[in-house]
Amino acid sequence: MTCKHRATRMAVLALALLPMAAFATPRHGISMYGDPALPPDFVALPYANPEAPKGGTITFGEVGGFDSLNPYILKGRAPYVLQAHVFETLMARNWDEPFGLYGLLAESIDVPADRSSVEFTLRANARFSDGSPVTVDDVIWSMKTLAEKGLPRYSNSWDKVERIEKIGPRGVRFVFNAPDAELPLLIGLRPILKKADWDGVDFAESSLRVPVGSGAYTVGDFEPGRYIVLDRNPDYWGADLSYNRGLNNFDHIRVDYFVDGGVLFQAFAAGELSVYRELNPARWRSEYTFAAVRDGEVVKSEIPHGRPSGMEGFVFNTRRPIFADWRVRDALIHAFNYEFISQTVNGGPMPRRVSYFANSALGMGPGPAEGRARALLAPFAGELTPDALDAYALPVSDGSPRNRRNMRAAAEELRAAGWSVTDGVLTNAAGQPFRFEILLSTADSDVAAGLYRDALRQLGIDARITLVDQAQYNERRNDYDFDMIVNTWNMSLSPGNEQMLYWGRDGVTSPGTRNYPGIDSPATEAMIRDMLATRDPAEFTAAVQALDRVLTTGRYVIPFWFQDRSLIARKADLHYPDHLPVYGDWIGWLPEVWWQQ
Repeated sequence: MTCKHRATRMAVLALALLPMAAFATPRHGISMYGDPALPPDFVALPYANPEAPKGGTITFGEVGGFDSLNPYILKGRAPYVLQAHVFETLMARNWDEPFGLYGLLAESIDVPADRSSVEFTLRANARFSDGSPVTVDDVIWSMKTLAEKGLPRYSNSWDKVERIEKIGPRGVRFVFNAPDAELPLLIGLRPILKKADWDGVDFAESSLRVPVGSGAYTVGDFEPGRYIVLDRNPDYWGADLSYNRGLNNFDHIRVDYFVDGGVLFQAFAAGELSVYRELNPARWRSEYTFAAVRDGEVVKSEIPHGRPSGMEGFVFNTRRPIFADWRVRDALIHAFNYEFISQTVNGGPMPRRVSYFANSALGMGPGPAEGRARALLAPFAGELTPDALDAYALPVSDGSPRNRRNMRAAAEELRAAGWSVTDGVLTNAAGQPFRFEILLSTADSDVAAGLYRDALRQLGIDARITLVDQAQYNERRNDYDFDMIVNTWNMSLSPGNEQMLYWGRDGVTSPGTRNYPGIDSPATEAMIRDMLATRDPAEFTAAVQALDRVLTTGRYVIPFWFQDRSLIARKADLHYPDHLPVYGDWIGWLPEVWWQQ
C-alpha cells in the first residue's frame, strides 16, 4: 500500500469515527445552558420528600368536561391529568432550575457540542402498564405520529429533524438540519406511546378508548363530563428511579367536573374536593370563612414563585379589520381602566402584567431598548410601532371610575385612525359603526368585561359580551372565529420553540396554534430564531427581551393583573415539602410531590 493510499484510508477511517467520537460521553441529564444542576448520583428532586408516605386519594375540581382520552390531538377534550400521569417522556424536568432534564424512559442522553443531533438510550427495564417493554420502534412511531397527526406544537419544530437512526437495541438518534439549541430537550419531552396499542386505530380521531401508557398511573373509573379517576400502578416500572423518589404518592387522583367556577368553589367548601387554587384575591380575603376553615380542617397557603408573569388579558384578533391598526388597539388599551377594574374585581391592588416576561430578568424593562436587544431590533425598526425602541409603559389611571385623561387620549387616537362619533356612534369614513364581540367561556369572569364594555360606550363603541360553554369556546378560539377573547400565555424561565407556536406567522391562517392575536411579524420570528440558535446566555436574554418588546409595544393584548404567589386552600391532611421549586405551584408539583397523612 502506497503512502498516498494509506493516508486516504486513514482519513476515511477518521471521518467514519467522527460520529462515535461525538457521542462518546452519554450523560444522565442536560440543561439548556451549562451543566444540569443535579449530579448523576442525585437521590431525589430537591423539592420532593423521598420519605413521603404512599396512599390516599386527592380530588381536584375543574370547570367543563371531557369527551376524549387522547390528549394529543385537536379533536375532542381530554383530561389534562392524562398527560401528566399516564404517559411518560424520554427525559423529565426538574422544576427547580430554568430548563434541566433528567433521564426517565431514557437512561442517558448524548449531544455534540453544536447540538446538531441527540441520542437517547432507553432503560432496559422501561415498561408500559401492560408489562410490554418500551422499544425504539415505539419511540420512532410516537415522534412521527405526533408530528403528523398530533397537536400543532408537535409539528412546530419537526421539520428540523433530518432523520432518525436506530443505534443498537436500545438507542435512537435524531439528526437535525437547522440550528436549534433547544431541540434536543424538546425531543426528550415528547410523550412515548405504545405503537401496537394504536394498530387499526385512527390516532387523529377522538374517542374514549383507554390508551396504554408507561406512567405511574392508569385510567380507572370515569364518566365523561362528570369525573375521571387515575389509579396508581402497583407494578410501575419506574418507582425506584431517583427522579421518582417522593413522587406519585397518592393511590388515586380524581378530577370532578363542574358547570361553572361558583359551583366548583361551593363543592370545595362542602368538603367534596381536596384542594382549591384560588384565582380571586378578593374571595381569598373575604370568603374563606366556612366551617372547615374555622375548624382547621382546611388550611390556606401562599406559594411564591420566580417565574415570568406571562400574559393574560383581552386579546385583539388583528385578522379583523377594526383591530388591524395599532393606534386603534392603543386607544382601546387606554380605555381599559386597569386601576379601577382591578380594584373592583380583586378587592385590592394587584401587580399588572406590564409585559410578557415581566417579573424576571427576561423582561424588556421600563426604559428604552439598549445594547444587544436594540441591535437585534434595529433592522426591523420600519415595521415596528413608532415607539417600539423607546421607553414604553401601559397607561395608568387615577383609579376613579371615569378615567377621564386616558379616555381623552383614546378618543384622540381613534380620530387619528379615521374614526369619528356621529350621533353617539363611532364610525369610520364609510359610515360603518365600531362594533365587536367579546367572547367569554363559562370559566371566565364577566365582571371585567362588563366594566370595560360600559367604558367603551362612552367612546361610541358597541362591545357585546357573548358567554358560551367551554367546548364552543375552544372550537371558536382554535378556528380564530372571534373578535376579542380572554387568553393566558404562561411563560417559563427558558422560552423556546413554543414561542413560534404562540406568535409565528403560520398561525395567522393555520388553525390550532396559540397565535390568537394573528401576529404577522418578521421581527417576532427573527427574535425567536435568535433565541433558538444561540448557546450564549447573554445573547439569549437579549433576544427574549427584544421579543418581549415587540409583543408588548405591538399592543396585541390588554394586559390584566397577575399573582406573584399562588393561593392554595387544602385539606389539613395534605402536605408538601418545605423546599419549593423556583417555578412554585406549577407543573410537576401538585399533586406530584404532595402526600396525605
